[in-house]
Amino acid sequence: MDLFASTRDAHEPLAYRMRPRSLDEFVGQEHIVGAGRLLRRVIQADQVSSLIFYGPPGTGKTTLAQVIANSTKSHFITMNAVLSGVKELRESIEVAKNNRDLYGRRTTLFVDEVHRWNKAQQDALLPWVENGTVILVGATTENPYFEVNRALVSRSRIFQLKLLTEDDLRTVALAACADAERGYGAYRVHLEEDALDHLVKIANGDARSLLNALELAVETTPAHFPPPAGEQIVITRAIAEESIQRKVVLYDKEGDYHFDTISAFIKSLRGSDPDAAFYWLGRMVLAGEDPHFIFRRMLILASEDVGMADPHALPFVEAAAAAFDRVGLPEGRFHLAHAALYLATAAKSNSTLGFFDALSLLQSEQRDGEVPNHLRDASRDAEGFGHGEGYLYPHAFRDHWVAQQYLPAGLQGRIFYTPSNVGHEAAIRDEVLRRREIQIATALEPQSVEVLTFTAAETSGTRWLERVSAVRSTMLREIRDRIFSVAVPRHARILDVDARSGLLLWEALRRAPEGGVWGVVGSAEEAAVLEHRMGELEQTARPTLVRMEMPLAALAGDVLRGAGPGMDPEAAFSLPGIERGMRFDLIVGRNIFTRMSAAERGATAGFLAAISAHGGAISIAEIVPRLAQRLSSLLAPGELVQKLAEAEERAYSDPKNPLVAWGPHDLAAALAEAGYTGVSVQTQSFPDRRRMTTRELEAWCSPASSYGRALALSFSPDELHNLQNLLRTKLVGRDLDWVSTVAFVTATR
Repeated sequence: MDLFASTRDAHEPLAYRMRPRSLDEFVGQEHIVGAGRLLRRVIQADQVSSLIFYGPPGTGKTTLAQVIANSTKSHFITMNAVLSGVKELRESIEVAKNNRDLYGRRTTLFVDEVHRWNKAQQDALLPWVENGTVILVGATTENPYFEVNRALVSRSRIFQLKLLTEDDLRTVALAACADAERGYGAYRVHLEEDALDHLVKIANGDARSLLNALELAVETTPAHFPPPAGEQIVITRAIAEESIQRKVVLYDKEGDYHFDTISAFIKSLRGSDPDAAFYWLGRMVLAGEDPHFIFRRMLILASEDVGMADPHALPFVEAAAAAFDRVGLPEGRFHLAHAALYLATAAKSNSTLGFFDALSLLQSEQRDGEVPNHLRDASRDAEGFGHGEGYLYPHAFRDHWVAQQYLPAGLQGRIFYTPSNVGHEAAIRDEVLRRREIQIATALEPQSVEVLTFTAAETSGTRWLERVSAVRSTMLREIRDRIFSVAVPRHARILDVDARSGLLLWEALRRAPEGGVWGVVGSAEEAAVLEHRMGELEQTARPTLVRMEMPLAALAGDVLRGAGPGMDPEAAFSLPGIERGMRFDLIVGRNIFTRMSAAERGATAGFLAAISAHGGAISIAEIVPRLAQRLSSLLAPGELVQKLAEAEERAYSDPKNPLVAWGPHDLAAALAEAGYTGVSVQTQSFPDRRRMTTRELEAWCSPASSYGRALALSFSPDELHNLQNLLRTKLVGRDLDWVSTVAFVTATR
């Protein structure tokens, strides 16, 4: 059957009769058939290659095929994929082969609704398109990249047609009224302007829908059609409304319009646009979309895009879906609209995507990380393998939380969840981040300075005590809070003198969001750890890391010596990341003076004073080794223990050991001499639970440590042997009550 037969029957639909016969009559699609466009050029030059036209109904796909049929010298065969199958295709191919072999003539095969053919039918066409026996021109309302054989698509040029504009539709309607041969030009048809506007708007870009409505209006308005000669047919707004009572909604539950519309709806909810959400929801409801499908997508969005920003969104949508099931249509549309409105106006967070980051990591790892021993099930293997040993029960601690490592070894510090700063999540964000910072800081915590086992030879930084939880979370949290108890303007410039663990660095960012934060690190490795954390921050909100290769005391001494008499020490100070002349409103740090000699403390205090702004503050926390916990206090009284206590006092008051040859007021004096005023010193004791291991005890008693040397001077070899046995028996493997003393020093420049 030839869809493009030239004979016109008066009983044919107006839309069929008014199909353009040439490019000059074609209306719309300027982006592909406008002057100078590729498709127009190939049609006019009769150089058409395989084409696929893709677009909504009524946009001109079949019409363009008719234009090609009227313009080409090749033999043109038409097929409809709904009505034709492989048998008809083979017959058409035979005709094409004869035209090629006998007459040297090309054959163009037009397949309307080509997506209706299944894969086998499309495969049957492929060889003949590939060898040039036929030139394929296909038309489809479905996305050809999904519904048409990939091989056919790769051998064809795809042209996407769009909905006609209102101006295009007006041109089509007026042309139908004026065309005496195919339209209503032979009759006196007066189409009122508002009637035309209504038809154009309701047709929604579909020329076929417009012409069908116009045909109904014209041919049903007079008592008889055609009307008597000279009688005028007036199409009013009321007649137009009767002719096209319902808007044509482009929607196909199995095709692109289905997926495109639900996509637009979800993106409108995600973008917090309730107006657009109502529009696309209306499109789907009007087209008969299954409300359960819409609710299912909204339930997904409630967790994917709203999430913890509004944790009530998920139960709200679930309740609306349940209410819809009880009420049904049409009243159930209130529940659809209510759920959509809630989601569109809710705060948004996609932090649940962190779970998929964890999945991705697990899929990429060749080996799963083992469950840490303290997290293992203690009900079965505690006695034989020590499973669960060292686990800290959070409810036994303040705020029902304690820092301990929950990730496998090698993943400690890895971040999957990034809380947003909106809605409910904003209220929990700071607490989540502060706890995480404590968690990470304790993992990065440098060697303790409150005991006397450190020696230059111990480059591994061996500690004599291992904490039960491997952290000092309560202590670190309180130290951080005490340091930042000073008033900090939001626009302040803050310097963290020892930012290695990040404990103070991240808090400084929260305290001065409109200012700037600088953190001093000693190596590229330390900087890399902090930079990894910065990945979740905007570029402009990140702290500046300052590499300081030499110890602070050495740098301070060099700066002060380089400044010369009467010269501002700051003028001689230069570090990458800190501009010359910059002064800080607040300087913070932990344990920066602890191992310094008196001269080094003075030089460092002077250097910090030089880079402090006028009125700026310093707030530091220093563990005081002189006031450290004594081992003798953990043992029952006895002659050997009494002798140990005396040896400890001598060790902790050794004026030649810079670690213990100072007290809190020595820090205050150094800052006052450097020019700080209002110096305040307060000490606080922090209880902790620790566990000693055999390795730490050996390091503690080793002659390489200052403590061990003090013991060797006070005890005979036999006594020392007996003491070590006592310590091993009473302390190793046991939970110990340990007390640390910290000095908090604040001052103003």
